[in-house]
Amino acid sequence: MKLAMIYSFLKNDLAVIEDAVNDTIQSNNTVLRDASSQLLQAGGKRIRPVFVLLGGKFGDYDIERMKAVAVSLELIHTASLVHDDVIDEAELRRGEPTIKARWDNRIAMYTGDYIFARSLETLSVLENPKAHQILAGTMVELCLGEIEQIKDKYNVHQNFRTYLRRIKRKTALLIAASCRLGAIAANVDEEREKALYRYGYNVGMSYQIIDDVLDFTASEEELGKPAGSDLLQGNVTLPVLLSMEDPLFKKQLQEAFTGTEEETTEKLKPLIRTIQTNGSIERSLEISDLYLQKAYQSLHELPAGRAKQTLKGIAKYIGKRRA
Repeated sequence: MKLAMIYSFLKNDLAVIEDAVNDTIQSNNTVLRDASSQLLQAGGKRIRPVFVLLGGKFGDYDIERMKAVAVSLELIHTASLVHDDVIDEAELRRGEPTIKARWDNRIAMYTGDYIFARSLETLSVLENPKAHQILAGTMVELCLGEIEQIKDKYNVHQNFRTYLRRIKRKTALLIAASCRLGAIAANVDEEREKALYRYGYNVGMSYQIIDDVLDFTASEEELGKPAGSDLLQGNVTLPVLLSMEDPLFKKQLQEAFTGTEEETTEKLKPLIRTIQTNGSIERSLEISDLYLQKAYQSLHELPAGRAKQTLKGIAKYIGKRRA
């Protein structure tokens, strides 16, 4: 089953949000308009808006309030991708040229800033200080996660805790905030709001771990980029960390990271094959599953209904995701 089928009952509301996202990033400046539109037109799962809507289904659901939150969260995610591609010097995103590849780094950075600003402007219609505080705090953590990733590039001397903190900031907190802000916009009671936040956090952690696994196991066609791209860019993810428990692998990885770009690429190829076969993929998936089990536990605190079943279905899908 495709992911979109799980939340198909939200199809009409998601179409409203998609139109609003595209309208929001429009600009009189041609370059800003074209650059902002490029990534959105390349597609994406729009999973953050889905979580916003599902969070709202446990309270006083109003599409206009949901739309403001959902558009804001999706634009923050989009802006972070634009900045990510500059940092990673990525040429492709979702199989299409990145903004930095089509224009340059300066255009990409200002485009990302513009999208961030539009996201904040969109949420301003929600007159709830708590919502704005949560969003601001999430953006601070997101930036810290990006800085940590830059700092730890090509660093073999990092640990499991460092990795978990990084993916928490880069991925999990934004998904958790999506669930929570959807609930806040719908005036959901505080206990259910917290349960939705915990669900989103744990699903987000699992989602990112599986993303890191797929970087080694999915095809280039499925990824829209070559297998092992994260490692080629110096990003040490969970399968790599687990592989580094072998001192020889760690030594070879450190040697690979100290060469020229061409030397590094060649030396990493056999190490990528080792990661694919040494059991680190399976161990990473087991850790991902631990987070999913915590997500399921959070759902016990929510009332039965279509929204709860959908959240459960999404978690199940994420656990089985292989592309």
